Amino acid sequence: MNNLKIFLSLTVVAVLLFTLGCQKEEAPVQAEASEMNTEEMASMEAGYENGFYFAQQADFNERTGWKYMALLTVEDGKISGAVWNGAHVNSGYDKVYRSENDLYGMVENGGAQAPWFEQAARVEQALLDAQDPAAISYDDEGYTDAISGVSVHINEFIELADQALESGPVGRGPYKDGYYHAELEEFSHGWKDYVDVTVVGGYIVAVHWNAYPEEGEMDKYQFAKEGNYGMVENGGAQAGWWEQADRAEAYLLETQDPAAIEYTDDEGHVDTISGVSIHVKELFSLAAEALAQAK
Repeated sequence: MNNLKIFLSLTVVAVLLFTLGCQKEEAPVQAEASEMNTEEMASMEAGYENGFYFAQQADFNERTGWKYMALLTVEDGKISGAVWNGAHVNSGYDKVYRSENDLYGMVENGGAQAPWFEQAARVEQALLDAQDPAAISYDDEGYTDAISGVSVHINEFIELADQALESGPVGRGPYKDGYYHAELEEFSHGWKDYVDVTVVGGYIVAVHWNAYPEEGEMDKYQFAKEGNYGMVENGGAQAGWWEQADRAEAYLLETQDPAAIEYTDDEGHVDTISGVSIHVKELFSLAAEALAQAK
């Protein structure tokens, strides 16, 4: 009987030692798997998809003539680059370029504490630090006291950054960033057409179609806008030249390709742009010429 008890006790001890040994061998593997899953889950929950993000305002501000855009780069799930820029309704250089080259005059003319591009850079850095647009606060007018040295309203950039991240990466556009210009070689009917194009993030963000006068100083756009062209009053057009030019420009901004236009005749009329009865061949041909410099 005693021998049987001893045998059973030894058997129990052996089983326990074997079980504990197996657990010790498996434990590191389980811990490693658990740690890996935690890291992956954290990355999925907190990180953004890698790539280039872009968002811009739908319209130019009627008072200032500017519209803004946000350009973000995400690497390893984190925002690694942020750019706040703007384009003017009359095209030309983008807002960062103008501010860096003393063409904006916010300090000299407006008494600001720092140029626009410097303040924009501080806002961009704040986003890189926060990694979340929602973490940057501003008041109802778009101003913030949370970023030192920033007196400009920041709501446009923060809202666009959030919009870009919500939409996902889109990649850069096909054009090289910059300001491009093309014009006809000769005057026709008293005018010489020209087109200015602004590219930011590889996308066409502003287009301005206008014409130099052969006589006088007022350009065609302003001349028509002030009611001097008489296309509606004398020719029965559905809208003034300047209004139709705006609609044609908006079409190019939407399509992003001056070649994506079909004319109904050799003069350059179209039936694909609502509210436009003027010939628009000058706009699209000159835009193509200007953008040839951006390839």
